[in-house]
Amino acid sequence: QVQLVESGGGLVQAGDSLKLSCTASGRTFSSPVMAWFRQAPGKEREFVARITWSGGPTYYGDSVKGRFTISVDNAKNTVYLLMNSLKPEDTAVYYCTAGQYYSVNPDGYNYWGQGTQVTVSS
Repeated sequence: QVQLVESGGGLVQAGDSLKLSCTASGRTFSSPVMAWFRQAPGKEREFVARITWSGGPTYYGDSVKGRFTISVDNAKNTVYLLMNSLKPEDTAVYYCTAGQYYSVNPDGYNYWGQGTQVTVSS
């Protein structure tokens, strides 16, 4: 089992930056791939970014490429998502997830955090 706890969400204005954190505990070695997804009201869960606990390779969804950066701190068992140049369309609940394989499909991941709300005002 892997437990994931996200933090760092909030209300920001368009153009601002925000950094999300996801702290993992438990059998993290069994789920080496870490990813962020997001879900806006009435929409499907969308892939945002992924990384491994070893630091790579990273991969981003088209809508966030060039603006968001995913990173890990193994000493803290924490994965980060730095979000720059935020847009109103980035408003969503952001979820941290862990799995065994590279995937952009939420079904490819085994463990999920409770989510953290990010709201970007125009």
